[in-house]
Amino acid sequence: MLTFSILGALQIRTASGPAEISGDLQRTLVQTLLVSEGQSVSGEALVEEMWGEGAPDNQANALQAHVSRLRRKLRGLEPDRTTSRVTIHPSGYRLTVNEGELDAAEFVRTVRQAETLGSGSPEEAAQLLRQALAMWRGPVFGGFTGGTLCQLAGARYEEYRMRAMELRFDAELRLGRHAAVLAELAETHTSHPLRERFCEQLMIALYCAGRQADALDVFRRMRRHLADELGIEPSPALRQVESAILSHDPALSGDVRAPLLQLT
Repeated sequence: MLTFSILGALQIRTASGPAEISGDLQRTLVQTLLVSEGQSVSGEALVEEMWGEGAPDNQANALQAHVSRLRRKLRGLEPDRTTSRVTIHPSGYRLTVNEGELDAAEFVRTVRQAETLGSGSPEEAAQLLRQALAMWRGPVFGGFTGGTLCQLAGARYEEYRMRAMELRFDAELRLGRHAAVLAELAETHTSHPLRERFCEQLMIALYCAGRQADALDVFRRMRRHLADELGIEPSPALRQVESAILSHDPALSGDVRAPLLQLT
C-alpha cells in the first residue's frame, strides 16, 4: 500500500519508507492526478498543467511518455499489485487512490466530521481538529503549486485549513480554554489580518482572560485595517462581539460555554 501526502511537499511513502519523485514535470503530473481525487483528468488539462504555454510540439507523445514513466515508477513501488494505479479512460487519465491513502482527503473528511458534531461535543471536536491540523507539514505541495488545477486545489485545501482552525478555536473557547489558546490565537490573527473570525475569537479570549481593554484595542485596529485595505466596515458579527464586550454580556463568560460563540 502506498500513501500520498500533499499537505506539504509531495511525498509518496511505502512500507519501507519514502519514495522520490524526480523532476518538476513528474511531480506536477502526480500532484494533478492526486488533487483530482480519483476523477479522470483530460490529456489537454494535463498538458496545460505540466507545460503551460511551453508545451512541446509532440505534446501527446510527451505526455504519454511521462505517464508511462509514472506507471513504471508506481509499479516498482507496489510489485505485488495486479493492476496499474494509473489508468487511461475516454475522458483522460486517472490515478487510483483508496480511502486513507491521501492525506488531503483524510484531512477534509476529518474536518467535515468535526463540523457535524456542532457545539454539542466540543471536546471530541477539538480532538478531531487537532489531529486534522497535525497532518499539515507546510504549504500545499511545499509551495510547488504547478498550474491552474493545482493552484485551485491548493486554495481549496488552504480554505479548509482556515475553517479547521476556526472550528478548533471555537471548541477550545467553549471548553473555557481561552488562556491556553490565547497566544496561538494572537499569532493566527496576525498571520491572517483580514480574516474576521480569528479577530472575533481573539477578542473573546482576551475578554475571558480579564483583558477587556486589549480586546477592544484589537477591534479598533481591525476596523482601521479593514478600512485601509478594503475600504469596508467590520461585519455585523464582529461589531456584535464588540458590543457584547462593552456591555459585559454574560454569554461571553461564566461556566456554560455553549452559548459563548452563538453571538457570532
